[in-house]
Amino acid sequence: MIGPQPSAQPQGPSPGAKAQEPLEVAKEGGGASQRAKQPASAGPAAAMELEGSPCLGRVVRFLLPHTAIEAPLPQEEEQQFYRGLERLLGPKQGCFGQLFAAAGWADVTEDRFLRKLLVREGQGEAGRPQPGQEVTVKLLGVLEDGSLVEKDPMLTFTLEQGDVIQALELGVQSMQLGEVSFLLTSFQYAYGHLGRDPDIPSDASLLYEVTLLQIRDSPDLGLLPPSTRISLSKQKRERGNFHFEREEYQWAMQSYQLALGILDSPGAVPPSPEEEEELQEHQVKCLNNRAAAQLKLQLFEEVLASCSAVLHIDPDNVKALYRKGKLLSERGEDQEAMKILKRALQLEPTTKAIHAELSKLAKRQKGQAERPAPTDVGDLVQSAACQSRWMDPNDPQPFKDTS
Repeated sequence: MIGPQPSAQPQGPSPGAKAQEPLEVAKEGGGASQRAKQPASAGPAAAMELEGSPCLGRVVRFLLPHTAIEAPLPQEEEQQFYRGLERLLGPKQGCFGQLFAAAGWADVTEDRFLRKLLVREGQGEAGRPQPGQEVTVKLLGVLEDGSLVEKDPMLTFTLEQGDVIQALELGVQSMQLGEVSFLLTSFQYAYGHLGRDPDIPSDASLLYEVTLLQIRDSPDLGLLPPSTRISLSKQKRERGNFHFEREEYQWAMQSYQLALGILDSPGAVPPSPEEEEELQEHQVKCLNNRAAAQLKLQLFEEVLASCSAVLHIDPDNVKALYRKGKLLSERGEDQEAMKILKRALQLEPTTKAIHAELSKLAKRQKGQAERPAPTDVGDLVQSAACQSRWMDPNDPQPFKDTS
């Protein structure tokens, strides 16, 4: 049978068996201890001795009997899900490959790496979600070995904003309100070559059962209180960090931009001084993270703009000062770079990477440069890719890329 199996019931002691005492106290005196007898079945590993304080003159021994914890039975909805998988696959596991070519499935993508099998019809074309709308789905997902790795009774996300894997983005857009379908996806539309630690291996295909529960328009950001906008923005930023760690820099940059858009929206309710400070704090994080993604994409003018936006809010932000100063240095704008990097050094005098950049600038100004400085942004594609701290793992790493 596919899916988790209930464990055998642990056998308890017989009705007439005498229970072991969990605590044994031995008094010591006259050079020999007077101890209660320990059960013969208890070995050295079954007891821990805690040597008593000299003033107490006693030894406390805790007996640790073997404990069996029963695995919980799968919930009814999971049992139904696995029964559906058995009807789909038969009693064997690891047979997703045959489904990619099976009849009765609809191809969501032309390459046939994302397919859909209708289980229950929805409410018609009028109930089909559109890009930008919020949807709520019930979700169960398994690997080929039957391991349940995705379960969410009320997963809510906005279509085409990178909040979920592409299989769910595209699959849900093909569904109707109330519809239940299986979605079969190859790794290209799921978690790719990297997988997802610790439960989804690399290059893993997944099979989902998805129920489309709700469709609604996205909320008007102008009507949301500052606390809600901060919470929504944080979710987008954290999703951007997820993409960034997976080296999906285009998606990461989009998530950071969406987060900034939420924070920048004028609200109907003016923020309190504390909320205004928190809004600016999140803006700085999003801008710095966007700059990191832009660096990976070699969008150097955009990086400078993001760093300048950070410094407009927080003139003493060392991460933005360092990135901007280094980039200006590699463009050959030595005077401006020197000014910015000196300011960064004043704020963090122990950071070796800042010292290194200032040393390079000083050598170049004295005519001792190791290489000619590039003169325009186009030249930076070569120089930055080879020499930049943020793209060279051998250079010092003073700052985490994203926060």
